Amino acid sequence: MKSSPIDFVRPKQLNGPRILSWFSLKNPQIQGDGQRIKGLNVGFNSHESQEVILQNLHTLCEAANINVKKLALAKQVHGDHVEVIHSSGFYDNTDAFVTRESDVPLVIQVADCGAVLLGDSKNKVIGAAHAGWRGAVKGIAAKTVREMIKLGAEADSIHVFVSACLSEHNFEVGEEVAEQFSEHLVNRINFEKPHVNLQGLIIEQLENEGVPGKNIEVDDRCTIDHSDLFYSYRREKDESGRMAAIIKLNKI
Repeated sequence: MKSSPIDFVRPKQLNGPRILSWFSLKNPQIQGDGQRIKGLNVGFNSHESQEVILQNLHTLCEAANINVKKLALAKQVHGDHVEVIHSSGFYDNTDAFVTRESDVPLVIQVADCGAVLLGDSKNKVIGAAHAGWRGAVKGIAAKTVREMIKLGAEADSIHVFVSACLSEHNFEVGEEVAEQFSEHLVNRINFEKPHVNLQGLIIEQLENEGVPGKNIEVDDRCTIDHSDLFYSYRREKDESGRMAAIIKLNKI
């Protein structure tokens, strides 16, 4: 969707009067002075200067009409900790947030990992999770739903967006990783080595927690296949930036 010089994905079920959300694309046309990694890289853990990352974050927030000072950001560690937050800031050792606070946009950074945005507009609860394979096998999507329910959300009122990520046909893993997935999510037939279905695992966890399948929107594009749209750490290594997934609860 092009509503500005910055290209975003705007999740269909998580954009309305009560909830707004965005998933920033790579935007390779962006190349500021001194910028090493081309595009709208907002990855604090990428091989880019913090000054460039902050400038890109300001550019992103300006395009989305968000106050950069109100963001909740995470130092992601591929874990399963879900933080209940009440204010903006930078949260250590956190891979998911949930909140009832309005005007505190939750931000998750991803390249090949899945970003999961969740919102219950009826009960005014939102969440965001960083779901790489490590966090996913630890149940981070399910745990985020459970924390939202503790704040008053109802499973059948939660709507979810699962971002583009590394898809099964490109997600080759060793046996030590494959054995952590349920066997029906491991493809051992079409490839020489096992391949795993990360999005399938995320969706399964959400549905097992009671989120209706019709409430789950999935971007099934693969980050590694679309170099013009997405960063991919597997493809670009240290030259990879990060996209941002953002969700915000509005005051009404």
